[in-house]
Amino acid sequence: MELDSSSCARFDVAGSVTCLQEIADLQNWRYMYSVFAIAWVFALSVNVVSRAQNGREHPFFEILTHRMDVDVDGAPNAYGPPGKQTLDILRNAHYLNRADNEIVGYLIDEHNRPILQGPKDPFPGYYISQTAFTDLENQNERDPRRYIDARNINYVVRGDLARRRGVRVGDFVSVYSKRTRRGVFAIVGDTGNPTGDEGSLHLMQDLGYPFHDGKNDSVEKPEIVIRFYPNSNPKHQFFFTQAALDEAATKLGLNRDFFAASSANR
Repeated sequence: MELDSSSCARFDVAGSVTCLQEIADLQNWRYMYSVFAIAWVFALSVNVVSRAQNGREHPFFEILTHRMDVDVDGAPNAYGPPGKQTLDILRNAHYLNRADNEIVGYLIDEHNRPILQGPKDPFPGYYISQTAFTDLENQNERDPRRYIDARNINYVVRGDLARRRGVRVGDFVSVYSKRTRRGVFAIVGDTGNPTGDEGSLHLMQDLGYPFHDGKNDSVEKPEIVIRFYPNSNPKHQFFFTQAALDEAATKLGLNRDFFAASSANR
């Protein structure tokens, strides 16, 4: 029933005052509700306009990995001389983890001898572990800081399928674990594995896996989905912290929610 001042005529003076106060409160609530509704519609329209100004959602495709091995390349303590406490064994620094293949995990000189970090580097005496994704502002190839650090940054290794579909080193990706049900942002940080079934130590930890190094830790089931955003980092923006990477991906409007991850397309 709609209430107005005439509805209070049947009450005594005290009751009428209370009735009128309740009507005023109701009318005030209705006014505030209308204002809130208008503000909400306006905010929604601004968000839609903002999305329209930024263009459509960045195109992407998804790949379900067969497995996921831990990659520690780029970490300054990834490899070193025998006796050093490292994140990985020297065999894994070779292409496809075969000792008779070329070394791709750390720098070597013209005589195939490992180049050691100096006294001012993060881990003096360790090898300089490299990645395909580098800081273009740092042209010193012997500076361990030039490479993406697997301990601090989420990254995946670009496989042949992703390369054929236009993915470049440095592009953004989202990664989801079906087991842990976590989704995170990452970048394409390295190459060298045709399958692409590798992710940085930090990525695996961020997804919720209790991994500590690249020696034995791996996901052996097809439970990790990678969503690739081709050509999403054309300026080759480099990251030293995961927080900076997450902020950049969020500003681009990228998504790390995987509601239909189980139907990832190859």
